[in-house]
Amino acid sequence: MKFIELGISTFGETTPLEKTGKPISHTERIKNMIEEIELADKVGLDIYAIGEHHREDFAVSAPEILLAGGAINTKNIKLSSAVTVLSSNDPVRVYQNFATVDALSDGRAEIMAGRGSFTESFPLFGYKLEDYEELFDEKLDMLLNIRDNEIVTWEGRHTQKIDGKGVYPRSVQRKLPIWVATGGNIESTLKIARLGLPIVYAVIGGNPLAFKRLTELYRKVGEEAGHNKEILKVAAHSWGFVAEDTEEAINKYYYPTKCLVDNIAKDRPHWRELTFEQYLNSVGDSGAMFVGSPEVVAEKMIRVIEELNLDRFMLHLPIGSIPHEDTMKAIELFGTKVAPIVREYFANK
Repeated sequence: MKFIELGISTFGETTPLEKTGKPISHTERIKNMIEEIELADKVGLDIYAIGEHHREDFAVSAPEILLAGGAINTKNIKLSSAVTVLSSNDPVRVYQNFATVDALSDGRAEIMAGRGSFTESFPLFGYKLEDYEELFDEKLDMLLNIRDNEIVTWEGRHTQKIDGKGVYPRSVQRKLPIWVATGGNIESTLKIARLGLPIVYAVIGGNPLAFKRLTELYRKVGEEAGHNKEILKVAAHSWGFVAEDTEEAINKYYYPTKCLVDNIAKDRPHWRELTFEQYLNSVGDSGAMFVGSPEVVAEKMIRVIEELNLDRFMLHLPIGSIPHEDTMKAIELFGTKVAPIVREYFANK
């Protein structure tokens, strides 16, 4: 028997809605997300994770504030960032903010730290992109020091010096969980494994099963570094959408997905505008998107979780702007129909 955590990751996208051709406002999207967190908890999902961005097509720049709002009327769901762009954040404030969410949620907060595949935050907060890797590595070390020590002594190249000062409030959990996210870079996998931190793979392109060599490498290197295999947790998140039937899901999901991909392609030379043919490949059996009826999504989820030996899977829902009622229905179907199928399968393993 293996317990698999299932949940949602989201960025609070604000691309145009198909019916109106107009983007949803940041204000409305943020308010909708609180309802989504509460529904995810109600239908029994295990985690809700929110990403940090600093651009027009995403509403959320401070995930911990939304997570704090979501903590009040929920009881069981874990509340995480996805990700906190640690490289352009102050680790002291990151810890303090998530310790506050931990207090409001009675010990359900987590941090998912990342380098940031979007780099808009670097100039906003006065950081240089040429320091991209050094910033993350140093700030992660600092965050772990703060997490593990109430009284902090620290000196770094890119961070402030702290001489025996306390960092408060402390988290309700003895050790606030810190996961590290990566897009599948081998060097990142090795670093995270050697630190013995749980890892999250963003599986958004190609065949998800191609990540198997990385998940196996992570566990091998982590154990060789002396870490107990019980703490070497592996998660993945992938884009997806659930509707009552597969045709409905595929039809509803194309427009918002294309809007977001095309927006990103304007800024990234290695991205291309999404064609319908490419989209159909991505939602197919070997693609990275999990789109369809509850049974279709559950079957694909089981296959990927089993093959990659995952401990947690997050469906990124939505990607691009989808009418709020459709997002709520997809969350309901994920919690009440998809999750029971997946859980029953692994309960019998």
